[in-house]
Amino acid sequence: MDGCFDMMHYGHANALRQARAVGDELVVGLVPDREILRCKGPPVQNEEERKIMVEAVKWVGEVITDVPYELTPEFLEDLFTKHRIDYIVHGDDPCLLPDGTDAYAHAKQMGRFKMVKRTEGVSSTDIVGRMLMLVRDNNRFSEKIAIQDKRALAKQFSRTHQDFDYSEDNPEEASSSMKRDTVLSRFMPTSRRLVQFSDGNVADPHAKIVYIDGAFDLFHVGHIEILKKAKEQGDFLLVGLHTDEDVSERRGPHLPIMDLHERCLSVLACKYVDEVIIGAPLDMSEDLMTTFNISLVVRGTISETSLDRKAESSSQQRYSAPKASNMFRQLESPSDMTTATIINRIFANRKAYEDRNAKKVASEQKYYKSKQHVKEG
Repeated sequence: MDGCFDMMHYGHANALRQARAVGDELVVGLVPDREILRCKGPPVQNEEERKIMVEAVKWVGEVITDVPYELTPEFLEDLFTKHRIDYIVHGDDPCLLPDGTDAYAHAKQMGRFKMVKRTEGVSSTDIVGRMLMLVRDNNRFSEKIAIQDKRALAKQFSRTHQDFDYSEDNPEEASSSMKRDTVLSRFMPTSRRLVQFSDGNVADPHAKIVYIDGAFDLFHVGHIEILKKAKEQGDFLLVGLHTDEDVSERRGPHLPIMDLHERCLSVLACKYVDEVIIGAPLDMSEDLMTTFNISLVVRGTISETSLDRKAESSSQQRYSAPKASNMFRQLESPSDMTTATIINRIFANRKAYEDRNAKKVASEQKYYKSKQHVKEG
C-alpha cells in the first residue's frame, strides 16, 4: 500500500490494518514531498515526519521511501521483483492523477490490485475545517492572528448549509462548501472497531507497567517519540486518554480537534502502546495506580501547556500521588512538536490547503453518491 499519509489519522491506520490482513506482511510506499507538491499541493508534515508516523503503526512491516505518485508499469515491475510484492492495495475511494486518470490503472490491468474499504467519518478535509474553526474562536490561537484574517474565518464558518454544485467545473462552490461543511466529526464508533485496533494485551503479573496520560490530539510525531521513550521505561505501556470535556475545559473552545474515540484509535494503532484507559481521570490517585498495578508514571517535558506557567503548574499538581510514592519520572521529550504546531502550520498556509482540499470535495461527493458496500477486512 502506498500513500502520502499526511496528517495521519485513524482512517489511515484502519486502511493499513485492512491491507495487512490481505497478506502476510505489509510494505508501505511513502510518496515524497516533491511528488505531493506536484500532484496535490504542499504537505503539512515533511517526509521524515510522515515516515516516523507510518513506521509506528503496528501493522506495518517495512516502509519504502521515494515512491512515485503514479504507479507506472516499470515501477510496479520493480516492486514485484526487487521487493517481492504480490498485491497493490488501496481503498475503494478514487485516487486520481493530475490528468484525471486512475493512479492504480496499471496494477488493476495486471490483476495485482486488491481493494479495501474506506473508513467512514474522517478525512483530512474535515480535520482542516475543524482546525480553522479552532483558530477563529480559541484565544490561544485567535489572539495571534490579524483582524482581517479573523473576519475571514468568521465569515467562512458562519453561513448556513445550502445545496451546492460539487462538480469539478465549479471549484469556487466546492471550496466554499468545504469551508462550511467539514467541521464536526462524523465518526461512528463501534465496539467492533475498538476490538480490531486492540491487541487484547494483558500485562504479566510481574511486568513493570508504565503509565502516561494526555489528550493525544491530532496524533503526531511528538506523541510517537514520547510513547516510544515511555515504553522503554518498562515492560507494558498503559496510556490514559482524557475526556473531551476535560481537554476542552483546560484548552478552550473546539479542542480537542479529534474526539475521544478518534484519539483512542490513533493511540491503539501505535506499536509502542499495549493498553488504553478511555476517559482517564486528570488527577493520578493511589487507587488508580493500585487498580492497574502501575509501577511508574511518566510525563514528557514538552506538552500543550509547557509554555503556560499557570496551566503547567496545575498539570504538575495532578501527579502529586505518584510523586509522593517516588513513582513519577519526567522524561526529556525527544521532539518539540505539539498539536499547536500542526494547527499553526495549517493556518499559516491555509489558502494553499483550502485550494488543495477543495479539489477533494468534488471527488468525495462523487464517491458517496456512487459508493457500494465493500466488506471490511
